[in-house]
Amino acid sequence: MSRSPQTSAFCAIDFGTSNSAIAVPGADGRMALVDVEDGQVTMPTAVFYQVEGRAAHEPPLRLYGRAALAAYIEGHEGRLMRSMKSVLGSSLADQQTEVGGGHAVRYLDIVGGYLQHLKTLAERASAAALERVVLGRPVHFVDDDPRRDAQAQDALAAAARAVGFTDVSFQYEPIAAALDYELQADHEQLVLVADIGGGTSDFSLVRVGPERRQRLDRRADILANHGVHVAGTDFDRQVELATILPACGYRGLGPARPGVEPREVPSRVYFDLATWHLVNTVYTAPRVHELRRMKSFYGDPRQHARLMTVVEEHLGHALLGQAEAAKIAVAEGGATRIDLGRLERGLASALDEREAVAALEADLERIVQAARDTLRAAGVGPEAVEVLYLTGGSTGFTPLVQRIAAAVPRARAIQGDRHASVAQGLGVHAQRLHAASRG
Repeated sequence: MSRSPQTSAFCAIDFGTSNSAIAVPGADGRMALVDVEDGQVTMPTAVFYQVEGRAAHEPPLRLYGRAALAAYIEGHEGRLMRSMKSVLGSSLADQQTEVGGGHAVRYLDIVGGYLQHLKTLAERASAAALERVVLGRPVHFVDDDPRRDAQAQDALAAAARAVGFTDVSFQYEPIAAALDYELQADHEQLVLVADIGGGTSDFSLVRVGPERRQRLDRRADILANHGVHVAGTDFDRQVELATILPACGYRGLGPARPGVEPREVPSRVYFDLATWHLVNTVYTAPRVHELRRMKSFYGDPRQHARLMTVVEEHLGHALLGQAEAAKIAVAEGGATRIDLGRLERGLASALDEREAVAALEADLERIVQAARDTLRAAGVGPEAVEVLYLTGGSTGFTPLVQRIAAAVPRARAIQGDRHASVAQGLGVHAQRLHAASRG
């Protein structure tokens, strides 16, 4: 028998660049992660607007998470949206984008629709009308621009209110991860939390311990926060630029002419194809026409032909998916083969750990420097850090973890749940926050 909905119930949402999760109060009084898809407590942050099989007057069918990715991979007609979090704080947030069948959707409404889907699943699981939410946020939505950073948080709050949340609060994602780790801490210690996700790499130096965990106001225990807008999707971009797009002309040269050094072909299209939220800008009719006319720019006509295959068959997201899969395969096994047969029969590329590290060198160094800057901001030496707590999907890349660990050589490296630690910690914070408000 279903319970009648409670009023003013609360939840916590980790709205991630790559994956998302939601936590609600469980029957035992503890916060529990909701089964959001196929028995999983995390779901890819992806929406597919399917226009195939829909009448002209009907809006597209919206699919979420793994179902969205499956529909795209299976070739259904429509538009895949990923990395929606990346548009917050940018001029794109209030703009509309075509999703197929003559329909356009505002980017912020795409974010709202995804939050609504999570909220619906959580309300169904908890039999409660959820009105209050704690949302996770990166240390910086936008690097070195406080005004745009505030706009990004305001935009996410507006999207949450638009789907029925009347009380919206925020907590830093790495602080949430620290709260998750603190549940297992048996003595007071300094913890450097490294939250390396899909869109940002965030660090927090936090004082944790059994006597501190029941305090709601933890500001005095947060010694420093710092982050950079470099993470998993940037790794995907660099892998694609290094191993896939050269076959389509990236860094290729123009025709050889006597006495003239060949010029490199224009690179803008390749950077757009390697950026999730810009891929569809390459498919517009004027852009396709412009690219067709550039055939003479290529010394190797096969490169141009492959590029046009990508553009005309809308393979941009699929190639980014292959770059992401290659990155994961290297993290797990050291080397992989990338099948590019959709571009040309028999075409393939390869990636091993050495090549991946070379491609990601600049990004890796920026992330490690952010860890060092966090300690510097706190006025704490590396030797004082007892635990390095790792969370976020990109902490599966061993060379990155090794470099961060080297920055705090005396710390024990502890791997949290790469995809759920932040959501669990946000749940801890939400429960304490709302228990205090009742008191």
